[in-house]
Amino acid sequence: MIVKAILKINPNAEVVVRGSDINTCEIEWHNGTPEISKADIEAKMVEVQAEYDANQYQRDRVYPSIGDQLDMLWHTMDKNTELQHKFYDFYQTIKKVKVAHPKK
Repeated sequence: MIVKAILKINPNAEVVVRGSDINTCEIEWHNGTPEISKADIEAKMVEVQAEYDANQYQRDRVYPSIGDQLDMLWHTMDKNTELQHKFYDFYQTIKKVKVAHPKK
């Protein structure tokens, strides 16, 4: 989290951080990277954590694989002749492969 906060303040920072507690960690600044105060880093850590928390839905929103989604679509279409006509090219292309190479 400390490094993420530093990089939010200065995306070009070259730094090594030893430890995960902002109050006790060691920070080495490399290649002329200007030092950032621990107070500024700590304030940015609060923002980074809030951003992370606000985007929890993105981590929770896990869809089935594209292959599984297409398989669900295929089975829905295979049961519905109206959909077969609406999406004729798609349906016929997939059906041709399934007929040529059936499951054993």
